[in-house]
Amino acid sequence: MAILEVKDMEVHYGIIKALRGISFEVKEGEIVALIGANGAGKTTTLHTITGLLKSSAGSIQFDGRDITKIRGDKIVSMGMAHVPEGRRVFASLTVYENLKLGAYTRHDKDEIEETLNMIYKRFPRLLERKNQPAGTLSGGEQQMLAMGRALMSHPKVIVLDEPSMGLSPIYVNEIFDIIQEINKSGTTVLLVEQNAKKALSIANRAYVLETGAIVLSGDAKELMNNDSVKKAYLSE
Repeated sequence: MAILEVKDMEVHYGIIKALRGISFEVKEGEIVALIGANGAGKTTTLHTITGLLKSSAGSIQFDGRDITKIRGDKIVSMGMAHVPEGRRVFASLTVYENLKLGAYTRHDKDEIEETLNMIYKRFPRLLERKNQPAGTLSGGEQQMLAMGRALMSHPKVIVLDEPSMGLSPIYVNEIFDIIQEINKSGTTVLLVEQNAKKALSIANRAYVLETGAIVLSGDAKELMNNDSVKKAYLSE
């Protein structure tokens, strides 16, 4: 069953058509990857799904509801969390304060505390640094914080935009291991990632975006062996 379904979605920046009628779905429990070159429309797709941008045509269904015209904060409260490109942590606030902000749509203090403890268990470094300003963390630790903050809303779907960007290879492997753990614990994942090989290695299915249109889709492992995908995105 599709928990997220996008149909014929178009987005314009002035006279420029950034997305040209794309359609795709994410089934409950999956990891789905969106891959493509810079400027293909991947981030625009995520921003539109999570209510940061408005589509000019098409529809977005989430968990059985039409969210095409719903504000981003309402979409979070419905169960979709967005980890933006570049992490966007609040640098002057502590790790703990950043995490608590992620739970702003929730009201049960006991449940929030339970989720916080789960986050600390999954990201031990955040517990070690909970009283540090977020701006003093390394890039990898800030990515963990951004993911932990999103998980504080207890989402059904987590949307990740370039989680490995700017990270060392060790942190990249750790972040991808964590994404798989998050998925195994019951959270559906929609992943935009420049590192196509890594993304396809953990995804169930994938879509390839080129200049605002989906040009290929299918099983992630099959796409990894597709000659055109190999040539465009997987060459060393």
